[in-house]
Amino acid sequence: MDLLNSLDQSKLPKHVAIIMDGNGRWAKERGQDRVYGHHEGVISVREIVNASAEAGIQYLTLYAFSAENWNRPKAEVDALMELLVNTIRKEIEDLRKNNVRLHIIGDFASLPDICRRELNEAMEITATNTGLNLVLALSYSSRQEIVDAARKIAQQVADGTLKPAEIDERLFQRYLNTASFPDPELMIRTSGEYRISNFLLYQLAYAELYFTNVHWPDFRKNNLYEALLNYQQRERRFGKTSEQIQTNTPQHV
Repeated sequence: MDLLNSLDQSKLPKHVAIIMDGNGRWAKERGQDRVYGHHEGVISVREIVNASAEAGIQYLTLYAFSAENWNRPKAEVDALMELLVNTIRKEIEDLRKNNVRLHIIGDFASLPDICRRELNEAMEITATNTGLNLVLALSYSSRQEIVDAARKIAQQVADGTLKPAEIDERLFQRYLNTASFPDPELMIRTSGEYRISNFLLYQLAYAELYFTNVHWPDFRKNNLYEALLNYQQRERRFGKTSEQIQTNTPQHV
């Protein structure tokens, strides 16, 4: 069965977010160290980026490195940063050719200098691309993102440039890392964990959540298409009743 052709193009999520979990466990099951799993996980990243573009997804956000991940053993963190740099160098030409635009969210300043240089160059090279928007969450903490947004708004109120009565959801969203992107409609987490781990807490308010036991290094395009088909079978009510939805089906945006 061709899963891609089974997708209803009119009901595709515009934005898919993925927690890429299970690299370490996948490696351990094979008698390898965790870094081996991270290297193999890059293969899945490449395939899922290509599959998302092929399916017609407009935004793909990958949770690549959380702020909490800095607490992992130094050797693993160093290996991850090196892997990030090498991967960007190897993949940037394909991203450019495939019309993929790269974005970064998170605490960019906390990344090593060489990582920032490579990522800045990659974003500059792909800045005019008009296809899939690939968003990498690096050194990202959703709680910190929300706190930072609140602090900036509070400062504007204190400066007298913003009135408390002017603060609403639309204004608040402008201060988030994701201000330029639509909220995800589908969040996928691999490796059998059932939590969202400080990932896009505000933005996932109405997202459909999809959990799979497949470890990230084994996650391939058919796994993605299965998640998309599952999403298309769900009724998205946004607080309304089923009867209201059936009378006036909301747009999948």
